[in-house]
Amino acid sequence: MTPLHRLLALAALALATLGLGGCTTTLVVMHVYDKLTDGDPTSCFRLNTVERALQPRCGRYVEGSLAQRDIASPQLPVCPLTLAARDPALWPVLPELVAKGATPEACTAAPWVALAQAQPCPDFASASPQQLQALRWLAEADSRAIHHDVVRTLSCPNARVAGLDGVLEQWLEQDQLRADALPFGMLGALHPSHLRSPLARQLESRGHTAVAGLGAYGGKLAPGFEEALRTADYDALDWWIQRVPTLVNRAPPSSGNQLPWAPLARVLAPAFVPDPVKQREVVSYLLAHGAEPWRALPHDPQQTPASLAMKMNSPLAETLAGPRVATSRGAAPVAATAATAAILPRR
Repeated sequence: MTPLHRLLALAALALATLGLGGCTTTLVVMHVYDKLTDGDPTSCFRLNTVERALQPRCGRYVEGSLAQRDIASPQLPVCPLTLAARDPALWPVLPELVAKGATPEACTAAPWVALAQAQPCPDFASASPQQLQALRWLAEADSRAIHHDVVRTLSCPNARVAGLDGVLEQWLEQDQLRADALPFGMLGALHPSHLRSPLARQLESRGHTAVAGLGAYGGKLAPGFEEALRTADYDALDWWIQRVPTLVNRAPPSSGNQLPWAPLARVLAPAFVPDPVKQREVVSYLLAHGAEPWRALPHDPQQTPASLAMKMNSPLAETLAGPRVATSRGAAPVAATAATAAILPRR
């Protein structure tokens, strides 16, 4: 139905209701209107209070408008808490949902996981204190929120400014982050910028390791080392390589159906580090820390990062093609190290 037809139908409904009056007449006109708008999204007047609050097309949410019965028996295909949590535009609805009895246990998926996967580091500064309190309660009340992707979001810069990283500290104090019990590595889940934090040091003191942080996990956000590489976070890269020096040449797979991967080859993909200047800096960083451009790729023994760069006509081909010096035990070619050290980014 076109916008013009919809407008005419609404006008007819209003005029008939006002002019003729009576419940029966109104019901008849509403039936006609439904026929005219068949195939359109359900009209707002037919939605319950929760559905209307979570539909931006139905107008601005009004605090106090949610009916208790609609929260107890929602008619939505997705849990209201999940819908409200994963979209910052709907965060104003969260406090009332929580206050009137909505619980994450009624959701098939954890609302915080939905938020983290939709918005890895949302603008928490735009949330009111009541909204932040509701978000924090959702994380504390739902054990399923202890998840790789949620840890990444709770430790990201925006969450730390808003104080939401305190949830991680609470989980640690309550012994909910045991290294021998979690299905993911905490240090790989932390945001790269949080690896030098007191929390990260406490995690290491309690048995969490960088090696465990490189293992398989059940999330959608990139593993910690890969994220540090993609964002050229050199402080985080230093942290990883100090603990696992072999990472400069080979990173383990993050799931059982994958193969190890070579950081040099990964960085060559323009989509991985879109900024050409930053891409060159990351390659230089890896070479200066021992990466071997002529080492065979895990998925193709006939190919190396250097030969791949030439095949791709990459502007980094010359940088990677330097003297083909044989190496052993992970030692970097002297020529490559000397050639790249001078152009490393200052930190």
